[in-house]
Amino acid sequence: MTTDEKQRVRLVSTVEDDAEQRMRRMSRRSFFQGAVGVAFVLGARHWIDTRRMRQELPWPLRRALQVNEEIWHDFASTGHLAPTFHPSAIGHARTNGDVGLDNMQDIASWRLKVRGLDTSNGDPDSRDFTLNEIKALPAYTIITQFKCIEGWSYVMSWRGARLADFMAKYSPALKTDDNGNPLPPVHGVPAYPDFVAMSTPDKQYYVGLDMQSARHPQTLLCYEMNGRPLTQEHGAPLRLIIPVKYGVKNIKRIGHIHYTNRRPADYWAEQGYDWYAEL
Repeated sequence: MTTDEKQRVRLVSTVEDDAEQRMRRMSRRSFFQGAVGVAFVLGARHWIDTRRMRQELPWPLRRALQVNEEIWHDFASTGHLAPTFHPSAIGHARTNGDVGLDNMQDIASWRLKVRGLDTSNGDPDSRDFTLNEIKALPAYTIITQFKCIEGWSYVMSWRGARLADFMAKYSPALKTDDNGNPLPPVHGVPAYPDFVAMSTPDKQYYVGLDMQSARHPQTLLCYEMNGRPLTQEHGAPLRLIIPVKYGVKNIKRIGHIHYTNRRPADYWAEQGYDWYAEL
């Protein structure tokens, strides 16, 4: 072997030894960093799990969920529409959720009980409505995707009256100033209360809506599905369809509506889910 060849061999050997040493150092460092990362995650998880509970969740998770709620609520607007579909996309409706639907509803005797109405004209603050009174409002048909919080969805055709039209005809009591005078409209919108509470006739299932979502142009008091009256398992005779929110907010068999300035209780929010349930 010539002198040059020997030098090349020594050079290659030196480079290989140096590379091997660096790889070992990197491996030890990577292992150490990974171990620290795992320890941090496990420690953080243990710390979160041992915090006091707030509405079925450890308070750090509840705080993060509340921040997320507020961010999404700020982005929500009546100009944001859920996608609509061609009739050919309509699928098979899945039956899910029966809280508040135990008793078969006699449609002829059903009434929608509404509280918190405007009394400035001497009218009472509560009233019962028949299905025919709701059907007398302008009817709208939308074909939208119903999305369950469990992860499944289907496209369906819904027909009913806009909740915004119902409120325009049968106005909620407006907010007032310190002297009891109704506040003026803001950007053409009456000074309605901040929230709408809804529940089934037996009050076993209940949801809360922010007023902006309630007034959304796709929010319907729905009485037909795929061109036919609602079935019992899908909320006959009247249900809510609000396609900008998950299905947990689309309450079946509405029996009560209450306009209020206090954020209402919500069945699934009490189980730890997002109160707004925005899509």
